[in-house]
Amino acid sequence: MGSMIAIGVGLAAGLAVFGAGVGIGRIGGSATEGISRQPEAANKIQTAMIIAAALIEGVALFGLVIAFLMVNKITG
Repeated sequence: MGSMIAIGVGLAAGLAVFGAGVGIGRIGGSATEGISRQPEAANKIQTAMIIAAALIEGVALFGLVIAFLMVNKITG
């Protein structure tokens, strides 16, 4: 039973990181496209991109912390 929980924890951590990578990749691509279409709005786009990326990283970090806490519950 413990090994199944460990697999679930690994999947949870992996999906959190994968989701963050996809989200930040989409943000970066969209920001690059937006800046190439409207170079005069580069500062506003960059600010919004950084804020959105930070929020996504925060959610991913929260998912990893939960996964590590679950591992400690299993092994501890």
